[in-house]
Amino acid sequence: MELIKKKGKFIQLHPAQILVIGFAVLILLGTLLLMLPISTYEEGRGLHFVDALFEATSAVCVTGLAVVDTGTTFTIFGQLVMLFLVQIGGWGFMTIGIFMFIILGKKIGLKERLLLQDSLNLFTLSGVVKLVFRIILITLIVEITGALILAIRWSFEMPWTKALYYGFFHSISAFNNAGFGLEPDNLSKWVGDPTVNLAITSLFIIGGIGFTVILDVWQKKSLRKLSLHSKVALLMTLILNVVGTIIILISEFHNPATIGNLNWNDKFWASYFQGVVPRTAGFNTIDIGHMTLSSQVFTMALMFIGASSGSTGGGIKVTTFAIIIFAFWTVLTNRSDVNIFKRRISWSLVNKSLSIGVSAIIFIFTIFFLLTYTEDMPMNKLLFETISAFGTVGLSTGITGDLSPYGKLLITLMMFIGRLGPLTMAFALMSQRHEARLRYAEEKILIG
Repeated sequence: MELIKKKGKFIQLHPAQILVIGFAVLILLGTLLLMLPISTYEEGRGLHFVDALFEATSAVCVTGLAVVDTGTTFTIFGQLVMLFLVQIGGWGFMTIGIFMFIILGKKIGLKERLLLQDSLNLFTLSGVVKLVFRIILITLIVEITGALILAIRWSFEMPWTKALYYGFFHSISAFNNAGFGLEPDNLSKWVGDPTVNLAITSLFIIGGIGFTVILDVWQKKSLRKLSLHSKVALLMTLILNVVGTIIILISEFHNPATIGNLNWNDKFWASYFQGVVPRTAGFNTIDIGHMTLSSQVFTMALMFIGASSGSTGGGIKVTTFAIIIFAFWTVLTNRSDVNIFKRRISWSLVNKSLSIGVSAIIFIFTIFFLLTYTEDMPMNKLLFETISAFGTVGLSTGITGDLSPYGKLLITLMMFIGRLGPLTMAFALMSQRHEARLRYAEEKILIG
């Protein structure tokens, strides 16, 4: 716990509270930079405070929702500020902090290790400093590889310098599951391009799997030897991606506003891209606002589930979702233990997973409810925007720029909650936990 002196007394800060403060400071810094006249093409001034706060929060929280067009509004300086915020937000400010401590030769104490453990959702403190080096190394290797592939592809239709810049911008944005693009229609002009589709999806899928899973796969090199966490994360990712592709293809097959008029090849790539992108990436190759209602509802479900723990993505996480589903099956079949891959899951972990799900629903409902007061828009679009912000996805039906200042602030808050996690926010808002000194008599309540 961190101690802060206040009026002669020391108050304790929970690690969750320190994470909240750290991200808030980073967002404030980004807001001030985006408000500078040098950040935008509009002569004489930068963004207004609310818009700058929204964009900075979206970048730090690696969401991708935007109230202005990134490519036409921001100068190169402004775009680099956005990239910087995306990269720091993807890593997490504690990862960067530990890395700077190491470079400066500072000692990494127990307090810093506890904060990093909380930031990355790690099981133990062992090897956390070594993990920081590996996270940064993995990021650089994957982002540079993705940038070069995209640059080579785009060099056939734009100058090499522009193609290289486009490659690096989209690679960093994709790996960190941000979804910011430099074209007004995002990636729609490459809807049927296999190279762009595979490069972008590979980047955000790898980033969304989580660093611990990537390292586990690299070290074990065998599916049987993988940890239970890695097995569940990989299996759930595969299932959701396949099911997502099939559902989008079926739902949009005859929709002329999306993929209805495309050939079979382009239909497949568009369905694949939009089927896997709701797992917190935020790019789009078709118009989300013109998707069928069934596709939008299914996309909301995928955004709510999100990516894996310890990744650059958001949502309640696929492993949390898996534990909730298996716990439900355990109760349904009247069994005493929750078992996954012949391993027993503790009920304390089940309770935590359920708490994450419930707190997520509470936060989403609260923001959505308030948006119905501040905005005069269809309910499905407001709910879509809210869940997209919570899952730090960045997909939108096209209403982001039309939100009122109050609506923008509510979505900003939702992105902040989504990046930190609903349970982390709950811990930060609650007072310090105290162990109960007594246990009351048990009594039953009728449920169901």
